[in-house]
Amino acid sequence: MLLEFTKMHGAGNDFVLIDNRAQTVKLSRDEIVRLCDRHCGVGADGVIVLVPCVSHKADWAWEFYNSDGSTGEMCGNGARCFARFVRKVAGLNRDFSFETEAGIINAGFHGESVTVSLTQPAELRLHEELALSGGKQTVHSLNTGVPHAVIFVPDADQAMVMQLGPEIRRHPRFGPRGTNVDFVQVLGPGWIRVRTFERGVEGETLACGTGVTASALIASRVHEFGSPIKVQVQSGAQLEVSFVERSGGFADVRLTGPAEFVFEGRLAL
Repeated sequence: MLLEFTKMHGAGNDFVLIDNRAQTVKLSRDEIVRLCDRHCGVGADGVIVLVPCVSHKADWAWEFYNSDGSTGEMCGNGARCFARFVRKVAGLNRDFSFETEAGIINAGFHGESVTVSLTQPAELRLHEELALSGGKQTVHSLNTGVPHAVIFVPDADQAMVMQLGPEIRRHPRFGPRGTNVDFVQVLGPGWIRVRTFERGVEGETLACGTGVTASALIASRVHEFGSPIKVQVQSGAQLEVSFVERSGGFADVRLTGPAEFVFEGRLAL
């Protein structure tokens, strides 16, 4: 099979996007892993497939796969890339919605910048003490479409992402599927830096949209920041998270940032 694809990235978080509105493409887990392989494939943190929305609750729908071939419920950077991809291949000049496993996402456009609404955050827990191999660690957690554990660190450059990340990701507290892990440094009022160990990628990515969102919302509680919050990610790009405090929770959560085309190609699978 000769597969046509588009390579995109959102703040350095990169994806292979495929138009499967005709429902002619069927990818196996091994083929997804090969597509994401940075030596033998295209190279990406994940694969996003455009499909019709069979529930008729949104304009479009996606199938999202992590680089290890597992499915993902939601991805903030992927959502922005997907929105620009759909706009291009479908020839749209308007805002629209699409369905994910986490719920309906609305996309709006401002040049090359995209704003996506996120599903209702859930399962907020603050100041939990986790027993780790190196001792106790204070961890906060929130599900922003996928689960995230957040740790505040004094210096993101010195954060033990590849040491603590895998241990927290598989900690029994977050079983059975595990969690993503975000290491957050406060840079100033309403301004944070985030590094993320991503579940499914099993390593650090240059940016994680749901992680950026979870980190910003938790920072709003722990450090009393108001909306919007600026977030610098490992690629050096800056994203923005806006939200409304409502009834002790968060509402109207939105993520804004870049989504860029890299190249188009065809690959024999």
